[in-house]
Amino acid sequence: MSEFDRPKRLASMLCYVDHNAAFLWLEEAFGFEPYWVLLDENGRIAHSGMTFGTGFSMVGSEWPADHKSPRNLGGKNAQTVQVQLGNQEDIDTHCTRACKAGAEILQVPDTQFYSDRPYRARDPEGHMRTIGVNVTHLSCADWDKASGRTLRTQTRL
Repeated sequence: MSEFDRPKRLASMLCYVDHNAAFLWLEEAFGFEPYWVLLDENGRIAHSGMTFGTGFSMVGSEWPADHKSPRNLGGKNAQTVQVQLGNQEDIDTHCTRACKAGAEILQVPDTQFYSDRPYRARDPEGHMRTIGVNVTHLSCADWDKASGRTLRTQTRL
């Protein structure tokens, strides 16, 4: 195995007009960690990968023509990235950090019936994220009671 081998996992790819700025901003605002960068002939980031816990996201330019930043799509998003903090991490401090770095906070941290405390934020180019932390453990029965729905895990429907 080489030092650049990557594990089997699902990863998102986010396109940015200025992916060099986005790479630095994601580290500052949300605590993403640089994993690899591919530099062009001018020493600028051509493509990159970042981690958050065991999660992985690529950060790149608008390529080919059908991959665009929300900045060039009137702010529209085709997906929202979910970021789950570790148990006991301070979601309010995380939200404040993101806000200070320039994130637009769309929903402040608020504990939900399903026992997560999330906030929603938009980055400078318009990508939306939901960042949450689990605040209490709920059994499937507790979830069902709180939601009025039926939760099943690791099953086929």
